[in-house]
Amino acid sequence: MELSLALTLPRDEQTVPVARHIVRNAMEQVGVESTCVYDVELALSEACTNVLLHSGPGDQFVVRLDLDECLGVIRVIDVGRGFDSARLQADETGLEAERGRGLGLMQALVDRVDFTSRPEAGTIVTLEKALALTPKGLLAGHRKQV
Repeated sequence: MELSLALTLPRDEQTVPVARHIVRNAMEQVGVESTCVYDVELALSEACTNVLLHSGPGDQFVVRLDLDECLGVIRVIDVGRGFDSARLQADETGLEAERGRGLGLMQALVDRVDFTSRPEAGTIVTLEKALALTPKGLLAGHRKQV
């Protein structure tokens, strides 16, 4: 079983909690455990906030959620100028810094974080997390036996 959901949202700080709410509810409804949902929700917030702070021109961004019985993948896609993602990942920001900890937080919460920057076309932030499922959830009932 697979679940796919795409949201096209205006670039506005009020859309971050909307994206969180919709993704959280979708994951809960198919039986993802609450701690796993919380991790994804917080990483999503960081990725969306990065769009608001760092993307270039563009009135909208897209949040795409894809779930199967083993993996959750979220893509946050903006239209903008793109950036040097390798440099961002190489920068170390101390814990005492007030800003710049989003990447480290995302990396701590999900299994894989990937940035695809397309100059003058924007950036895709991909977050992947192995899903912990409740025993009676919809996805658990469809989990493939290994």
